[in-house]
Amino acid sequence: MLKILLLGSTGSIGTSACRCAERFHDHFELVGLSANNNGERLIDQIKTFSPKAVCIADPSSAKAHEKEIPSSVAFYSDTEGLLSFVRDLDYDILLNAIVGAAGFRPTVEALARGKRVALANKESLVIGGEYIGTILSSGKGEIIPVDSEHSAIFQCLQGEKIENVESIILTASGGPFRELPPERFEQITPRDALNHPTWEMGAKITIDSATLINKGFEVIEAHHLFGLPYDRIRVWIHPQSVIHSMIEMHDGAVLSQMGVPDMELPIQYALSYPERMPLGEKRLTLSNSQSLTFTEPDYARFPCLKLCQEAGKAGGTAPVVLNAANEIAVQLFLQQKIRFNDIARIIQQALDEHYHEASPVPERIEEVDALTRNAITKRY
Repeated sequence: MLKILLLGSTGSIGTSACRCAERFHDHFELVGLSANNNGERLIDQIKTFSPKAVCIADPSSAKAHEKEIPSSVAFYSDTEGLLSFVRDLDYDILLNAIVGAAGFRPTVEALARGKRVALANKESLVIGGEYIGTILSSGKGEIIPVDSEHSAIFQCLQGEKIENVESIILTASGGPFRELPPERFEQITPRDALNHPTWEMGAKITIDSATLINKGFEVIEAHHLFGLPYDRIRVWIHPQSVIHSMIEMHDGAVLSQMGVPDMELPIQYALSYPERMPLGEKRLTLSNSQSLTFTEPDYARFPCLKLCQEAGKAGGTAPVVLNAANEIAVQLFLQQKIRFNDIARIIQQALDEHYHEASPVPERIEEVDALTRNAITKRY
């Protein structure tokens, strides 16, 4: 029985992980569940899984729901409580499905304890990949990727030597605007951007997929996960989302992982690795599939992708600023305070104004994150 600590249990990744735990209830035990502010769903999950502890990170939501938590369940709240939650509990695997920079410190805490981290929080590696790399290189903990693209690469690498990999090819659906004329981007509304053609996700990551910054984050993540330089990590637009990513070997062979566009497979694989457990619900039938197409990304249409590649190469605090500026800009767009094209402009301005620092420690990463957010918020 593997003990799972699930962070972000009420989101799309978290609820899929809960289904996996139900499916293999004799193999996985959810010993802890955390939510940000969806206390109602968390209470339902407590009834289903009987965890030993839960955490609600948002203080107002924690206060509203504390009395509903059974006395037999340890209760944690707020940001510091979340870190104590990760430090205190007895678990084998931390599945980090928190959205945004808030997921960075829990990843660090779990790795420092020598735990396996099933990582769905890409921001952990975007803002702190260099620091996390020092923890992993010291022999503490391990990361198994949950993102479908990085899970695909991880699966393709089984039995292969990374020095034989010529390039990593990350596939992207292209989002809802891959064919929209650039002159119409100024008219894009939040409702338009939230209508993703392939994946059902939370609001923030759906907007990130529409700007393609999500794919840029994945480039940075792939660099830190697999150790390849940025000039050997490519992005291809693949609207059908059947091939989740590929690796090109130095002998010219291209290995891919294919499947239906659903997150339960990569979640389950990260929890059960190195074993594969059955998932009988969904199958890819290529004979019924449309043609599989691939194109290069249009950087003029999606400047956020280029900004990510540049910030990743700069390293240090640049990706911290990149991520913080994007999180605030997405909030402003969803609140209809800025236009869609303003997201990239705000990120570019934040990067231009930032004084770059190399090799930041977690405390400095959090300081730069807060300073960037505050500066943008004051303007709007």
